[in-house]
Amino acid sequence: MRSKVTVVLLFLNVVLFYYIFQLADRVKIHENSRRVLGSEAAGIDGFIRTSPTVPTVAAEKRDENWWLTQPFEWPANPNAIARIVNELQFLDHETSFAVADLAKTNQSLADYGLENPALTLSFRSGGRDFPLRIGDRTEIGNRLYVLSPDGARIHVVNRSLADSLGLDLAQLRSNSIFTVPVFEVRSLAIQTAAPANLRIRLRREGPRWLFETPILARANKNEAELAINGLNALQVRRFLDTREADPGRTGLATPQLRITLEGNSRRETLLIGLPVAPPTADQPAAPLEVYAKIEDKAAVFVTAISPRLLETLRTAQESLREQRVLDFEPASVTALTLAAPDQPEINLQRLEQSTEGWQLVVRAAGGQAPATQPADTEVVATLLQRLQLLAATRFLSDAPSAADLENYGFNRPVREFTLHLSTGGGLQGSEPTTVTLQIGAKPGERAVAYARVTNAPFVYQIEPDLLEDVPVDALFFRQRLLRELPEGTRITALRLVDLTRERTLVEKSAPADNALTPATIVAGETDEARRTTLTTLLQNLRRLRAKRFVADRFEREGATVNGEMVAWRYRLELSLSLTGGVAQNVTSALYLSDRLGGTTQLAGTEEFNGVTFEITQELIDAIFALTYAPQHDPGAPSAESLPPGSP
Repeated sequence: MRSKVTVVLLFLNVVLFYYIFQLADRVKIHENSRRVLGSEAAGIDGFIRTSPTVPTVAAEKRDENWWLTQPFEWPANPNAIARIVNELQFLDHETSFAVADLAKTNQSLADYGLENPALTLSFRSGGRDFPLRIGDRTEIGNRLYVLSPDGARIHVVNRSLADSLGLDLAQLRSNSIFTVPVFEVRSLAIQTAAPANLRIRLRREGPRWLFETPILARANKNEAELAINGLNALQVRRFLDTREADPGRTGLATPQLRITLEGNSRRETLLIGLPVAPPTADQPAAPLEVYAKIEDKAAVFVTAISPRLLETLRTAQESLREQRVLDFEPASVTALTLAAPDQPEINLQRLEQSTEGWQLVVRAAGGQAPATQPADTEVVATLLQRLQLLAATRFLSDAPSAADLENYGFNRPVREFTLHLSTGGGLQGSEPTTVTLQIGAKPGERAVAYARVTNAPFVYQIEPDLLEDVPVDALFFRQRLLRELPEGTRITALRLVDLTRERTLVEKSAPADNALTPATIVAGETDEARRTTLTTLLQNLRRLRAKRFVADRFEREGATVNGEMVAWRYRLELSLSLTGGVAQNVTSALYLSDRLGGTTQLAGTEEFNGVTFEITQELIDAIFALTYAPQHDPGAPSAESLPPGSP
């Protein structure tokens, strides 16, 4: 019994699947029977649209791109072409009937507008042409009559076919002039009109852009690619007919600019002629309409170009040139030498196995071996960044004579920076690993300085602020962090003394077996401002930093500044308990001058081999609050000094 049921179920499944496949085939046959065009529509690679009322338009596919070939040769709008091709490939009819049956009803092709159609599209596929005639609209349903390519059947199709095929020339053509995208561009060439007739060529080399002509120099990558993007953004505003495109009128017989973009196995050259109308004085930044054409194309058109881009192209030799004098990465610098006339050389070296640490090499007198001391990492990093960003304000000469170099002060440069690089610098990355920058100046000219790299011929004009901001002084590069107490070191006492009166202004001691901390130093203080001041003072003494070094020595009488003695006014004493091995108790003394200005106060100490320096603004403010207020605070006003009626 069970076997019979199983057999019956299998039989029913077979029948069911048979009907499903039959139904699917019928649906497929029905769908295919509605298609106007067959397999010939799958490989369309060209078409010609003709009409008695509008100009003939022809297009063909070249590689992966579509081009208009009539009425002129020009890149086609890919969206418009895709719309036409898709419409043909998926063209369905509502109904159809044979042309041979027309005679039975005393009708002809003319009754459907197909004898002399208003629109004919002949498309090419597989090397053959297939004409498609589009006739009148139907009286009901707003549909169209279409004659099949073999002329055997008339199809009634949707009106969307006429909408797609009826796109005007402005919609079928691409508005873009250049088709090479910026990432593909390998070179940019510009030629100006006579009499200058200057030829400029830039080429891409990896991430860089370089000038090849008229000089071998670095180009500004950002400016070059902005210019190329500007060229790619140019669009056709309108095409000129044959009567308008007179070379004498357009200026294209001797173009003002000839611009060539070269990509991967293709190049495009744009000729820019005369302006359509003179620029208006009231809108100098408005886009300027000019006549233009692609060099190997006959079509002449009008495009609008911004005055800034036009000026950039005309002055490309300078506007696209790299303004930075040096070409290096700060991380590649292993050593730096700074020299100036009649001053000792400053030598800085990057510490081995360190990307940030630097040391200062100090030449000792008497032929002794040079000594080293830590250099300030931030100062060196700032200097390297300034050298990397040092930019020309003007390109003075690309081939200076010996007299020119002497005139610019390079016979005795006021500064000379020598960079030792771990990788080669220069245009090709293969020059020696030592680059020397010289800065010259003319006597009496303080507002202008000149720069050159010794292994390159160029002379630049630069801003002179580098001369003022970077002195040739070893103290300028010395590590400004004088002291940073380890966590295990305790400050057990703090005392601030006014030396002129031998009076103690502040005295704090830590509890037994404890240290002065922000919490303990303010114990017993009721004034919130004073509590903040003491906390700031303690933090700055634990991490003592110089704002600027004045001298690498300490004099107990005071500091000598500009030939004058500035006496010490205060002494700040710290009692320290050092840990690590055997505990030690030491006293640290810091001598301070009066505040010499809003941002200046001197300090000196016998520690750190003796040094005199300016303290930081935060420490100046803290000491000022502790020294000025007790002496000059007038206190609360008396009742007699208050105006009548005051509370």
